[in-house]
Amino acid sequence: MAERDPDGQIRTEQRGHILLIIIDRPEKYNGFTPKMLAELAKAYSRLERERELRVGVLCAEGKHFTAGLDLPKMAPLRAEGRPLFPPGEVDPVNLRAPLRTKPLIAAMKGISFTVAVELMLAADIVIAADDCRFTQMEVKRGIMPGAGATFRMVERAGWGNAMKVLLTGDEFTAQEALQYNFVQEVVPLGKELDRALELAQKIADQAPLAVQAVIENARTAVDHGWLAAYSKIADMQQRLYNTDDAKEGVLSFQEKRPAKFTGR
Repeated sequence: MAERDPDGQIRTEQRGHILLIIIDRPEKYNGFTPKMLAELAKAYSRLERERELRVGVLCAEGKHFTAGLDLPKMAPLRAEGRPLFPPGEVDPVNLRAPLRTKPLIAAMKGISFTVAVELMLAADIVIAADDCRFTQMEVKRGIMPGAGATFRMVERAGWGNAMKVLLTGDEFTAQEALQYNFVQEVVPLGKELDRALELAQKIADQAPLAVQAVIENARTAVDHGWLAAYSKIADMQQRLYNTDDAKEGVLSFQEKRPAKFTGR
C-alpha cells in the first residue's frame, strides 16, 4: 500500500451529476495544510468547469469534518499575507472571483472548527450530524476569522448571537447552529452524507441553467440589494425561456412525465 502523504489530500468522486469533494486527513483530524487548501480549490474548479457536474457535496473522512487549519504549517504563509486559496481557482469560501455558480451542499460531523465553519457558511445548504462541535476560535489564537464569518454570521444570526460566537471563541452545538441559521438540518450521526446526497440528487434532477440562475439572482440580492436583483430578472427569464430545458419542462408537463434536462 502506498504511504499516505503527511500533508493530506482532497479526493473527488463523481456520482452521476454529483461531485463528492472529500477532505482526507483523518489521522490529523482533517487539519488543513497548504496542499489541501490548494487541492480543495482545484476540486471546486472541477465542479465549475465540467459541464456534466451539476451539484457538489463537501464531506470528510473519519469521525470529524476538520479541526481547522494546521497552524504550524499555515502560520508562516498567513504571516506573509499569502491567500488561503490559489488565485485563478474557484474560491471555496466564495469571496473573490472566480466565484462558484453551481450549488454546493456541506455534510458536517464531529469536530468542525474554524475553516470548517467558514466553508459551511459559504455553502448553499448545510446538513449537520447531531454530534457536531463548532467553534470560531481565532480570538483565542490572537487572530480573527478571515474567510467571511465576521459578516456572514451577523447576516444570519444577528449581531448579538454572532458576537457571542466570534468574541468568545466558545463551542456551539449543531442545534445552536440550526437556531442561528448556520445549518439547515440536523440529522443523527451517520446520516449526514446520505441526506446531503439525497438533496444533491433532487437538485441535480432540475434544470441546471435554472438552478444556476436562482443562485446568481439570490447572490445579487445579498451583495447589492433586492432592487439590483429584480432589475436582472426579466432578462434572465427571457434567456431561460429560450433554452431547450424550458421547452422540455413544458413538454414533460403536457406528457405527465418527469423532465429530462440537459443543461442546454
